[in-house]
Amino acid sequence: MWYAILGTDHPDSLDRRMAARSAHLARLEALQQQGRLLLAGPFPAIDAEQPGPAGFTGSLIVAEFASLADAEQWAKADPYVEADVYANVSVKPFRKVLPA
Repeated sequence: MWYAILGTDHPDSLDRRMAARSAHLARLEALQQQGRLLLAGPFPAIDAEQPGPAGFTGSLIVAEFASLADAEQWAKADPYVEADVYANVSVKPFRKVLPA
């Protein structure tokens, strides 16, 4: 099943985010290579593709896992969690409807 993983950043976490970014992306790329990643990306803090020092307010990942528990365990091991980028993370089942 698909699961939506929503991480909300701590204020002023841009430096920590950038330091952990390569490890974070490596895990996402592994999901992609396994055919289990639907989408992933950050929420810019301002209305700009590259927000610069304004940074980001969080991230969304939609990926396939065997269970909610597996998705939660994967999310807890994210480098952004370990680097204290995220203030909180929620994981919810997600049902893809469109595009078909």
